[in-house]
Amino acid sequence: MSEQQDLERNLLFNLRGAFVATLQAKAVLQVAKDNLEYYDHVLKISSDRYQAGDIAQIDLDRLELQRVQYESDLQSADVNLRTAKIQLLTLLNDRTPVDQFDVAGVFDFSDQMEALDAYRQMALDGRPDLKAAVQAVDKAQTDYKLAEANGSTDPTFSFDVGRNPPIDAYIGFDVNFPLRIFDRNQGEKLRTKIDITRNQRLRDAAEAQVFSDVDSAYATLNSNVILLRPYKQKYLAQAVRVRDTIFFSYQHGGASLLDFINAETDYRTVELSYVNLVGSYMTSAAQLNLAVGREVIQ
Repeated sequence: MSEQQDLERNLLFNLRGAFVATLQAKAVLQVAKDNLEYYDHVLKISSDRYQAGDIAQIDLDRLELQRVQYESDLQSADVNLRTAKIQLLTLLNDRTPVDQFDVAGVFDFSDQMEALDAYRQMALDGRPDLKAAVQAVDKAQTDYKLAEANGSTDPTFSFDVGRNPPIDAYIGFDVNFPLRIFDRNQGEKLRTKIDITRNQRLRDAAEAQVFSDVDSAYATLNSNVILLRPYKQKYLAQAVRVRDTIFFSYQHGGASLLDFINAETDYRTVELSYVNLVGSYMTSAAQLNLAVGREVIQ
């Protein structure tokens, strides 16, 4: 039973990973669409400025050439999303056409985490592979007791009451003690005793693996949370503010074209970094759930 639960635990992790990858690909695609839409708005304004003689042809050409990067981002994001959907459909054994298949879910992070010791205790209580190792030790101990029982000998008791003339009645009592010259079960006793030690070592190894898995997943998750907090609290809004400010300044001659392109590039980098960090957070959360053996991070 525990081995079956452990198999389900690993299959669920693989499925969750494919689901998170699909959500992340959708988020990246949306960012690419938003960036292209914003840049097309910039190009329209720049074209109007060129028609009015406010900027040179070379500046408009450089802006239009920059659009290739946003088109490339959009196409790459679309291909990555289709690939992620195909992998998820394969795990689900679903024959739905990719174009008709979609997923929905919360693509965000939570910085609420319990202490490491709490997750360790949950893993010790709930990991099915550790339970299977403990059950193997119990079985080995039972097998040893059975081997001891099969190798032991018991005295035989008999009792007889009768009547045999000329004696009116008699009572007989007999006890037989078997003599064991050679214990034919000593090999099985030794094997089962060694098997107890072996399974105890396997249990200890499984317990050490539990601690290793939990500690590693917790460290990765905590690292992602630490990185995500400033993005959500400051960097995202700051990147938008810098981009819009530089664009406004460029429109009114207060900033160069290179300044605007750099600000737009920085904004795109910050947005994609945030999306990828959220994806890493959700993946590490799934890893922690796998390590603990049950849902501890939604």
